[in-house]
Amino acid sequence: QVQLVESGGGLVQPGGSLRLSCAASGSIFSISAMAWFRQAPGKQRELVASITGGGNTNYVDSVKGRFAISRGDAKNWLYLQMNSLKPEDTAVYYCYANSVLPGGLHTYWGQGTQVTVSS
Repeated sequence: QVQLVESGGGLVQPGGSLRLSCAASGSIFSISAMAWFRQAPGKQRELVASITGGGNTNYVDSVKGRFAISRGDAKNWLYLQMNSLKPEDTAVYYCYANSVLPGGLHTYWGQGTQVTVSS
């Protein structure tokens, strides 16, 4: 089992920056890929950015050039640096991880952290 806890959300003005953190605990050795998702009110949850065990990253078009995903050296931390924030970035942001185990793919979610971009 893997437990994920996000932090770093809050209220920020348009154009501002925030850094989200996700602490992973438990069977972190089994983690393969990690990602950040977000869900705005009335909308479906969407993938924002992902990073593989090898460090390959991928971003949704709307955040390219503004957000950066990274993992800590010990692989038990996940970060999302968010710059040039826009009101449309307002959402609950969720940390995600998966593990490929003999029984199949296991997925894990954090509880979410609120990001509000408003003047």
